[in-house]
Amino acid sequence: MTDKRDTLKIVVVGHVDHGKSTLIGRLLYDTESLPEGAIAKVKRICKEKGKSFEYAYLLDAFEEEQKQGITIDTTQIQFFTQQRDYVIIDAPGHKEFLKNMISGAANAEAALLIIDAHEGIQEQSKRHGYILSLLGIKQVDVLVNKMDLIDYSQAKFDQIKAEFNNFLSTLNVHPQQYIPVSAFLGENITTNSAKMAWYTGEPVLRALDMLHKERGLAEKPLRLPIQDVYKFDDRRIIAGRLETGCLSVGDKILISPGGKTTTVKTIEAWVDRDKQAAVEAGQSVGITVTDEFFNQRGEYISRVANPPLQAKLFKASLVWLGKHDLLQNQKYKLKLTTQEVECEIYAIEKVVDAASLDSNANVQRVKINDVAEVIIKTKQVVCFDDFSDNQSTGRFVLVDGYDVSGGGIITGLYTAAKTPAAENTEFADAHKPVAPIARLAATAGKPLVRLEREQRLRQKGRVIWLTGSEEAQFNRAVSLERELFDLEKQAYYLDRQTILDQFLRESTGDDWIAKLADIAKILLDTGLIVILASGTVERDQLEKARAIIGKHDFLEIDAEAAGEVGELTQLTDVAV
Repeated sequence: MTDKRDTLKIVVVGHVDHGKSTLIGRLLYDTESLPEGAIAKVKRICKEKGKSFEYAYLLDAFEEEQKQGITIDTTQIQFFTQQRDYVIIDAPGHKEFLKNMISGAANAEAALLIIDAHEGIQEQSKRHGYILSLLGIKQVDVLVNKMDLIDYSQAKFDQIKAEFNNFLSTLNVHPQQYIPVSAFLGENITTNSAKMAWYTGEPVLRALDMLHKERGLAEKPLRLPIQDVYKFDDRRIIAGRLETGCLSVGDKILISPGGKTTTVKTIEAWVDRDKQAAVEAGQSVGITVTDEFFNQRGEYISRVANPPLQAKLFKASLVWLGKHDLLQNQKYKLKLTTQEVECEIYAIEKVVDAASLDSNANVQRVKINDVAEVIIKTKQVVCFDDFSDNQSTGRFVLVDGYDVSGGGIITGLYTAAKTPAAENTEFADAHKPVAPIARLAATAGKPLVRLEREQRLRQKGRVIWLTGSEEAQFNRAVSLERELFDLEKQAYYLDRQTILDQFLRESTGDDWIAKLADIAKILLDTGLIVILASGTVERDQLEKARAIIGKHDFLEIDAEAAGEVGELTQLTDVAV
């Protein structure tokens, strides 16, 4: 038995009319990867229209065959060399390219970027280069096409190469090869062209075979986004595609968000002979687990020791292609692996023109074709990885209405580092950041102080004292603690009844409120955000608690009033 052949996914991009369709048609033709009869059909059509044979028409014929169900999905085209199989992610336009590239269905491992030798580098060429950078595609070959139109000029080729290299280097994109070609005439496609003897590199097909297949996905942390849950007989089968890692029967797994743990009971198959005890990255699987949980689409299966990140706020770099400008505070739908949630643009930190690389800060909107660094806030907790750690679970798209209008990569959790607005000079001085060396010298041999704990926790401690009905206080306290936790804040709900029962049995009258405030102040000194639901409290008692805790650390919130937890984040941020 021979070893299984590698399959490499590539995307071919370029400005309109720079020859992308002709190149793909030529690759299909020269590798004999076309459906039977396609060449004869195109020749007949060209003859009937009085036109010369066009390799671009082969792509149209190939796609027509695909639509009839003869081959695979219409967005993917296959061809073959002696070394490996290739899948071209066919993206007819800029938006389709973005949609296919960022979605989990078709992750390219390499790219061919085409530039017309006669027209030269266009804005769209630069934008495609920027998107390749944004999506982390490191393997790029640049094809300078239509060399026949400039009489195969080495000087013009070298000029384009130098200019485009200068642009791409600022994006940390370094093409492996620049290849002068004429896709229509087949020059430098399968063999080196005698008309460009000055070119000593590889032709296109040999250059493709030099690209490497990414390895090690199975060694990365386990990520299995749940696609769906099916009921068969007495089995509940959890289905999804294993993005990274490996999974075996008997493995203990974590299901996020929610933190439920269980064990893989079986790995299912349609017939017994196909059953496996272990699967790895790239496989679509169905599993059963030992515990009966309510599982749903969008949850992540991972190992307990290596969970995904979870948050409602995260930083991202995105490219926008929508009909309307991307607006701060506008609602959109975020698609991230199998998760689909409502979101909004919490902040736009910087906008970059992808063609000129000019940037602007402090803007409220992102225009079409621009790239932005933003903070995204989701309606519910989502699971993800930093793109630099895991590309499959670090890409997303944004939907505006019914259109995929933008997308990009997650660059990390959002942790604000702005000093809160001081209410007076005393507060500002008490929380003024201290240089690390000066702080070390000043505190050597001394006990830790609150500011040091706050800087380690990356937050400003506060006491949040809830008022309103007892039921509203309890519900708000529980939800607020969870929301702050999801925002990477260290918060603790100090349950009044537990404190009364366990520690304040001897208290008489209203002195328990003062003692509760004393306990809260101790926790405050650790840098925590303390949440209190104290039940019915008279105004004078509440003011006494405020005086004990300190007016700058005391936040009174009506539990029955509407309010976003995001409003608390700036009040609990501290410079680090």
